Amino acid sequence: MSSPTTGLHSPVPLSARLPVGELAARSVAAAGAALAGTPNSLPDPQRIAAAYRSDRHLLIDGEQPDVWSPLSGFWRTADGWVRTHANYPHHAVALRAGLSLDTHASSDDLRALLAATSTPHAVAAVRARGGLCVPVRREDPATDTALRQHPIVAIERLGNAPKRALPRSNASRPLDGVRVLDLTRVIAGPVATRTLAFAGADVLRIDAPTRPEFAWQHLDTGHGKRTALVDIASESELVESLLHDADVVVLGYRPEGLRRFGLSPQLLGERHPHLVVAQLTAWPGADSPRGFDSLVQAESGIAWCESPDGETPGALPAQALDHSAGYLLAAGIADALRRRASDGGTWFVSTSLRRVAAELLGLPRRPESAHDESAQPPTNPETQSFTVGGHDVITVVPAVTWPGAPTRYASPREWGADTASW
Repeated sequence: MSSPTTGLHSPVPLSARLPVGELAARSVAAAGAALAGTPNSLPDPQRIAAAYRSDRHLLIDGEQPDVWSPLSGFWRTADGWVRTHANYPHHAVALRAGLSLDTHASSDDLRALLAATSTPHAVAAVRARGGLCVPVRREDPATDTALRQHPIVAIERLGNAPKRALPRSNASRPLDGVRVLDLTRVIAGPVATRTLAFAGADVLRIDAPTRPEFAWQHLDTGHGKRTALVDIASESELVESLLHDADVVVLGYRPEGLRRFGLSPQLLGERHPHLVVAQLTAWPGADSPRGFDSLVQAESGIAWCESPDGETPGALPAQALDHSAGYLLAAGIADALRRRASDGGTWFVSTSLRRVAAELLGLPRRPESAHDESAQPPTNPETQSFTVGGHDVITVVPAVTWPGAPTRYASPREWGADTASW
């Protein structure tokens, strides 16, 4: 991972035992440099810290949303610890089913059950029902070293295709006219496509009508994008039409699901050789299971590195794997678009949260305490206001920048309010 951060006047104030501020600075700077096509990217450390903790500064009608389910978190087992993720209703249903908890089970019920259950049994039982539960593991330097032998963002040529110039590039909007089909959810993918929209791309996000997105999550990362509801299983012709006229497709769903719907990178490259195909997964490889930032922190050893007492797992001060992966993926997409313009070809851009975790675990660690007050993120960051669907929304301003870049995001749209067309 390159380090285009020369010019930062102070460290990014994100307090942690691991150098998460350095990871954040490098990731945001990489996005700015790639979008502008120049290394002269000088992001502001305060803005980076606020952007990485944007959910904690988000206000909807003056209220800060509650972003965690009571069934999500660290739980002590009979022989260790697990971390669960049950924010989405279908994941909560799967978690309860795997552990034979009734629909009214509380966090106390879950705690008591897991305390009498072994870690392997709990993980296997939840996963068997499609739920999300991982063991909290210690750091494995050999695994991280092996992961770092691969690029943090891989850019590969999938096949041949004619050159295609960037439509209308300019300093303020270097991706003006580029069409991006967004098939992502949760933080990392939406951060990537929000960054592309900020650079002028026409981003259309499509979601299944049966899986509503949390309002807070969409409003926090939906800036500048249009949003439509499409059942990709029954409306495959519409999806193919959108892909035919797109420049980029960004994939954030499980590889297994993408293959089932004919949307794997290889199949997309064969049918639409003009595309830049970008894919984000939780773990590396074509068979990555479901996963989220918090789960990768637990599985990779980050949770123990951030333990407050050596006995209880901890967490980074932000969903830093998600945000970093999003900015880095946006950087890779911008790079691939320029390669397509100069060399032609079909391009595949990919990264994973686990690969980003390996990068963090390999950065030089500072001796400062995680409770160093000078490293605390801003409590009153610069914000901007919108009215979306009749609601007053306040979000932080962009962290990514380049010479001539705008200083504000365009407004998010109401989720699902647009038509699925370019």
